[in-house]
Amino acid sequence: MLSTINLQSWRVSRTPGRTVIGKCERKESMVQRVAIIGAGASGLASIKCCLDEGLEPTCFEQSDDIGGLWRFTEAGRISVYRSVITNTSKEMMCFSDFPFPEDFPNYMNHSRLLEYFRMYAECFSLLRYIRFKTTVHSVRKRPDFSTTGQWDVFTETDGTVESAVFDAVMVCSGHYAEPHLPLDSFPGIENRFRGQYLHSWEYKDSARFQGKRVLVLGVGNSGGDIAVEISRVAAQASIIFQVFLSTRSGTWVISRISDHGFPLDMMLTTRFHNCLENFLPSALMRRLRLKKFNTWFDHANYGLIPQKSPNLSLIVNDELPSCILCGAVVVKPNVEEFMESSAVFEDGTVEENIDMVVFATGYSFSFPFLEESVRNICRSNYALYKYIFPPPLEKPTLAVLGLIELTGSIMAGTELQARWATRVFKGLNQLPPASRLMAEVAKKQQHLIKQSE
Repeated sequence: MLSTINLQSWRVSRTPGRTVIGKCERKESMVQRVAIIGAGASGLASIKCCLDEGLEPTCFEQSDDIGGLWRFTEAGRISVYRSVITNTSKEMMCFSDFPFPEDFPNYMNHSRLLEYFRMYAECFSLLRYIRFKTTVHSVRKRPDFSTTGQWDVFTETDGTVESAVFDAVMVCSGHYAEPHLPLDSFPGIENRFRGQYLHSWEYKDSARFQGKRVLVLGVGNSGGDIAVEISRVAAQASIIFQVFLSTRSGTWVISRISDHGFPLDMMLTTRFHNCLENFLPSALMRRLRLKKFNTWFDHANYGLIPQKSPNLSLIVNDELPSCILCGAVVVKPNVEEFMESSAVFEDGTVEENIDMVVFATGYSFSFPFLEESVRNICRSNYALYKYIFPPPLEKPTLAVLGLIELTGSIMAGTELQARWATRVFKGLNQLPPASRLMAEVAKKQQHLIKQSE
């Protein structure tokens, strides 16, 4: 197992009125109250960063435990499925001041990652700042917001509604708030198809798919994992092909394992590769990617080569190519329409006797607790300055964390977001004028439109 750094060298000591990190000391200003919504990975990092800056955090968590999406449950809320394994290695996904234990595997299941979150929370005494079984119903600007930047936060715990005033708010409710179920894009699924259909958030294990012919819509990480897992239990006696994986535009498939058995992300997510991305012509970088991605297998032969955004569509799956090669999973194009027991695909082919359809079509984020004017600003992560701050607000006291798509771990990214946001709240970092914020957001949106063309 690969070695990790010594945790003891990162301890932070505290005395009233000051923070000492190593030999550096700074004076703290008056404590500010910060509301943190959600106790998942970004919520825990936000509590820690608030404490590091001398702020007073209060975290509201709707469930009875930490971990967010990574806390597996049988039903009732969105969570990972039973067999899920991390796509990033422990060396690349840990919080900067808390490495994973030596005996943890490089890639972990949800239970190991949740154990890590518990260790992190215990080490830095974060649980005392979390109010469990508490729902945030409303976050509204106070009448004097333009001068104070303060918020009224209304919560409910065991039927009791309370309100409190906070100097800042950190929204850490995550990117996976609402399942995206595009039924309108699949004619016949609601009024003709007699089988069952469900979204991937309802998928917990393969037990209910025993002996079924299943169609999985979407070839993201969840779609690939679910198709592989169901293929092990689907009917195999009288029908050769049991699981069909429908993709609208294809994807690159990579393995977790790189040369000499090292985790792939440790070898690719480096400063050297980042320099290549920045300095080499985009056309050359695209050719290099194509060569690298096709080293394992030729995606064109497997019906997976991306038709759109060839540089961006990527999943991690060690078993999918093998399942396709041996016929356990059959790749199909996008579905044109559903009949009573069959699916008609855009290439004209038809697959009969489909029992179940799994929509692995992703999620959308939403913030129903924010007042409408602020919610409209946060309608897209691309509408936020640096994916964090809503530009038009008079005071930068609202930060949205976790709405980012990274090459590496989301945990490392949200920790950096939390560090910056808390320093902005504290007044140690200043944001540019609102006009500049809006201009940069507009520039980013235009760049996104060009990329999608």
